[in-house]
Parts: sequence; structure tokens; C-alpha cells
Amino acid sequence: MTRAGLGYATLRAAVVLGAALCAAAGPPAHAAGGFRLRVDAAGLADYFPGMLGNGMLATLTARRGTRATQTYMVGLMDRTPGDIARPALLPGWNGIDYDPQPGAGEADWMDRGALHATRFRDYHQTLDLHDAVLTTRYRYIAGTRVTAITVVSFLSQRQTHLGVIRLSITPNFSGRVVLDFPLTLWPPHSPRFALGRLTGPQVNQALAAHGLTLTARAPATPDRAALWYPGTVSVRRTGLSVAAHTLWLAGRAANSLPIAMAAAVTLPRHALLRSVTGRRGPGRLALRVILHVRRGHTYTFTKFASVSRAGWGGGGAADLARVRTARARGFAALLKQQRAAWHTLWRADIRIEGDRKAQQVAHSALYYLLANTSPDTGWAVGPCGLTLCYAGHVFWDSDTWVYPALLLLHPRRARSLLTFRERTLQAARVRARALGYVGAMYPWESDPYNGSDQTPASARALSLSEIHVNAEIAIAQWQYYLTTLDRHWLRTRGWPVIRAVARFFASRAVYDAKTGRYDILHVTSVSESHGDIPNDTYTNLVAVRALRIAVAAARALGVAPGPHWQRMAARMDIPLAPGGGHHLPYQESLAAAAGPAFGGGPLPLLFLPALDLRLPPALWRGDYAAAVRPVPLAHFANVSMGILPCVAAADMVGRAVAAGRCLDLYLTGGTLKPPFNVRTETVSNNVGPFLTGAGAYLQSLIFALTGLRIRHSGLVDAYTAVLPRGWRSLTLRGVQFRGQRLEITVVRGAHGRVQLKRRVL
Repeated sequence: MTRAGLGYATLRAAVVLGAALCAAAGPPAHAAGGFRLRVDAAGLADYFPGMLGNGMLATLTARRGTRATQTYMVGLMDRTPGDIARPALLPGWNGIDYDPQPGAGEADWMDRGALHATRFRDYHQTLDLHDAVLTTRYRYIAGTRVTAITVVSFLSQRQTHLGVIRLSITPNFSGRVVLDFPLTLWPPHSPRFALGRLTGPQVNQALAAHGLTLTARAPATPDRAALWYPGTVSVRRTGLSVAAHTLWLAGRAANSLPIAMAAAVTLPRHALLRSVTGRRGPGRLALRVILHVRRGHTYTFTKFASVSRAGWGGGGAADLARVRTARARGFAALLKQQRAAWHTLWRADIRIEGDRKAQQVAHSALYYLLANTSPDTGWAVGPCGLTLCYAGHVFWDSDTWVYPALLLLHPRRARSLLTFRERTLQAARVRARALGYVGAMYPWESDPYNGSDQTPASARALSLSEIHVNAEIAIAQWQYYLTTLDRHWLRTRGWPVIRAVARFFASRAVYDAKTGRYDILHVTSVSESHGDIPNDTYTNLVAVRALRIAVAAARALGVAPGPHWQRMAARMDIPLAPGGGHHLPYQESLAAAAGPAFGGGPLPLLFLPALDLRLPPALWRGDYAAAVRPVPLAHFANVSMGILPCVAAADMVGRAVAAGRCLDLYLTGGTLKPPFNVRTETVSNNVGPFLTGAGAYLQSLIFALTGLRIRHSGLVDAYTAVLPRGWRSLTLRGVQFRGQRLEITVVRGAHGRVQLKRRVL
């Protein structure tokens, strides 16, 4: 991951976030603005890497635009024994290096010297969210030689194996220059730890033994970087063809799947070519090109790369064929295809009138979700997508925070997240049986490839007892059915998951004959600082919701529900304060221990729109008064997930001003990192792009401000819509619901009255 400084530590930290229109003409969505994010030289000290992604591959951005960066592939995990499964770092495909005065020394290579203002002038980099294209421009200075540099790169949305980078150079001199086109072979990360076996104290001891700490470093090194290290791809075979200008390699992720990669290079036709040679060395397989350039002429080089793995792509021969075909089609054709594919995605959009910053953040959040998900697959997402955050494992974040943000606008991508739970159902069943339960018990941290439990040993208590994830999986499945009313899907895909979850909770709850209630004991609360809790209110309420969903799904299919599901749901112990005015976070004897996580303990999360808990309005108001209103808004803003319960709760109890204040803090708070609006988990831990926080913001717009809920009767106005101060309208364009495509608008009309309007597209 790109580190801070590197010669820019003394520069003033400033970022220019452009809202200009794209130079290429696009559909009306582009005209809404908020798609182009731009940084100049003054902002490089605070540069937090953005991302290019197509749902199958993702690569981080780099400041120069030409350095090879971390690239990860969906489902490609390193499974070193004793460690947890972790994303395997692919060989670098997107590096190009340039030396304008050969023989003067290593420091003159553009990618090897310090990134210093005396060498990089007139710097600008733009991430165009509408096209998913990164463009970098600057003048590179080596001695008396100055070269204008333009770099354009993208990962193809249409051909998901393919990445493309184009370098254009315009020298102010005539003479010999050298360029390298490498496939970068990364060394194995060291040190590694047996996180699958080490307890928390043992992890701390192991870190100390290597002089490591869990301290975040600005701007982009997370607090657990020492533990969230990349897995290894061992390269076994390499090859290159000087005549064909191609390179290839084959290898394997540690104890896992084989991979292959190939690259093809296009050289400028009008250049005076001196030589093309192959270069092999430690960590490097490259084509080296030497040519003579003339002052004022522009020379353009394009590198096409393709990557595949077992089960996806056909191997090295297919990769070579793909890059040769791509080279024959040319950069312009592929860029046109890329723009068309992303413009189609942006037909489903969120538009905000009256707040340019809110609009820009909405587009950024949706972009990162689209870059990390794929349609019609069985892949879920980790909290930070295809990066190292939380070792790429699948948590409840996928079902509860990301999935609802995609469901109405991009249902095919949302369905892929559901399919992952169906695909890994058998692993969850085996796990339940091994722990003495019935049905399916999904892990707290799932391997994104096979669904196995990958929770570190130091967090084993969460794996065994933070069981609310199972209920949220069933809730997500039911949301999809209510959105589509696809009974065939429910019978064949959703029902097996919903039924298995209900069976799990039926075996996990215990009946107390003294109280006539069912208890769920020994759980870790969603407010994770509290473990071994009896009757955690959040866990019990979502379990009740899952049981009732299972009964409703059985009735929809004309099959018998479990014999005790309805009774258990009706008699689950839900802790209430004396008099019943509001919920307690846990069983009454433990209620005083509620901590500040998510506000007043776990209770603010009861307001999550995806749960759509049906509680009396007086109880909602009591929960708001007891657990949300007393908490400073800044506390919600300091955790990027906090925006959703803060906005949703305020809307549900009719406090429109408070909802707007929550959004204002979220837009200006420290979890939004420049220059590319990467959302981090908290202000200080530098984990991003945190898709959970991005999903929280989008859900705040799609469900909280609109008051919409997905129910059997339709997409209903369950709560009064609100608009923050200064907003003229909020529009959800391209909503897909039960065979219709809709535009839903919240608009401020006469006398400031807020109305929700719908029309069929």
C-alpha cells in the first residue's frame, strides 16, 4: 500500500476534488456531476490510494500512475497451514518504467527515485468514477531533460480478465531513452504468523518479537497492517517473446489455486527503435525497449495484461490469446468499451440537488461497491472488498451493510452476495453439527472461496458466539424475495438458507420453564466489547425476525414450517426497561454495562432499515430517547458505520433536523480520505475502502431519508421522507422492483414541505 511522505512530507496538504464534467460525452447521469476526483501536487502528502476494479480484479492507484501496485483476484487465497486464509498478491501487471537519460544512474528511472517536487512538476491525477479510468499527468525532470507524461489505466468491466495501461511521453529533447515493461514478481511477505493458532497475548508477543506494533500510520497504513499482510503467489514458470513483444508467467497461490498472467506491449510505429530485449532477474520479468526520440514528438506505449486462475479463465494460453486480441483491437476500442459498460451501470444512480459534496460522496460510495462486486456470480465481499482489510474475509457486512445498498439499484450484483451464502450452505451445516447444533451456523469470518471458518484464534469467541450474522443472512434472502416475488428462486435458492438458519436458532435457544420464555445464552453482543451475554437484545430480535421470515417463506411455498418456530418467535426474551418504555441492551442485570459502541450500546442498530423490525411507535421513540439522542453526533460520525443508525433512527421518530446533522458530520468527518473519497472504518485506523461505511451512507439515502421499506405489500412509504437542510431533491433513478423500473424522488415543494414521488421509467 502506498505510504506517506516519500519526499512530499514538507508540502502543504491540500486536495482539489474536481466536479467538472468528463471530456467525453456521456448519458445524462454524467451531467449530474460529482464523478471526477482530482489531486494536484499539494495533495500528495495526504494521498490515500483509490481503486480500479471490475468485481473480479481490483488494483490500488499509485501517485505516479506507472508503479506496479497491489492487485487482488476474487477468491484467490493463500492457505498456509497455521495462518488464516488471506488474499494472495498477484504479480504486478501495471508497471512501466522510463529512463530519459540512460547511463546517468538508477535515480533517473522514473519509478525508482524519490517522488519529489523538483522532479515531478505540474502534477495532476484524476479518477473518473463514471468511466472507472485513472489518468495521471506531470512533467518528469531528469537533469536537463524534461518529459511530459500522461498515463491512463483501467481494469476492463466488459472483459474482466483484462487490465490496460497506456503511457505517452513528449520529450523536450532529442536522444536515446529506455523503457521497461515488467511483470513484477513480489517476494513472500515476512514475517508471517500462525494466526489460526495464536491467542491474543501470543499474537502480541509475536509482534513484539519482530519489533512490530498495531499502530496506524497516516495516510494509508491501517492499524493492523502487521497482521493484514498479503498472501503469496509462487511463480513457477516464466517466458517472453522479444519478437512478439509478449510476456507470461504461471504460478500458484500458497496451498491453493494455480494462476497465470500474460502481457502484450504496443510500441509507437513512428519511433526509431534501437532494440527490444528480455530481462529476467529477482522479482522481475520485463521487456526492455531502447529507442531514439525527437523533441516535441509524442510517443505512446500500451501494455495489455490478462490474468486467470483455476476455474476462471482457462490458463496461460488463454491469457496470451486475450492480450494479443486486445492489442489487435487497440487501446481506443477497449476504452470505448470500458466507458460504455460503466455508463450502463450508472443508469442506476443517486442524484442530489443542492449539495455537491453529498452528491460526490454518493457517487464515490456507489463506485467502490460496483468496483468490488460482480453480477450473476457467487462471490460476496469483505469489509474492504478486494484488499487486505480483515484478510478479505466475508462478515455480516456483506449481508447487512453492502447488500441492501445494491438491492434496488443493482439487483444482479446484490444477488451474487446472496448466492455466496447458498453456495457455502453445506460448510455452514457441517460447522453447526460439529458444534452440536442443527441447521446451519455460518462463520463470523468466512473464506470467500469455500465458506470455511477463518476467524483468527485470538477472536475465536466471536466465531462461536457472535451469532447474529446467521439471522442477518436469512433477512437478506427474504429481502430479495420480497423485491422480486420470484417463487422459483425462493424455493430452490433462498428457502434452503432461510430454513437452515431457523433450525439453527431453534436449536440454539433454550426454554426457561420459570419465565415461560426462550433465552439465547452465551453470545457476544453486536457491541463486541461485551461477551458471554445472556439475551442480547439485538441478537434476540434479529433471531425472532429470522424465525418469522422462515414461517412466512414456508407459507409462501406451501410447505410446513418448523413445529416451534412461531412459538419461539412469540416467546423470545426481549429485555425491556421497567415499565416497557424502551429496550435494554442486554438482560436487565447487565444493562448498566452497555458501552458506547454504535452510540448507546447495541440499541441504535435496531433502527437499521434492512432489519425492518416492527415495533410500536412509542417503543421506537423510547429507544431513540434512551440510546440515540443522548449520544453526541460526533460519536456516530467517528465510525463510518454510525451514519446509518443515526440517520435512520432520527427519520423513524420524525426528527428531520437531527437526520440532516448526522449527514453533515459524516460528509465533513475524518473517515472520508482524500483525494478519492475513500471511506475508512474509523477516523484513525486507515482501513479502506471500507465498503461497510460506503454501504451505510448509501442506505442512509436509499432507505433512511426516503422512509422506504421493502415489505410484502410492496416498496412502501413506511416513514415520512426527509431532506437535509439545503437539499432541493434526492432522486433514486433506475430502481428495479417487481419487474418495474422506477424513479423515486424526494423533493422539497411549496412552503418547504417534503414529498416523495414515484414514476415508472
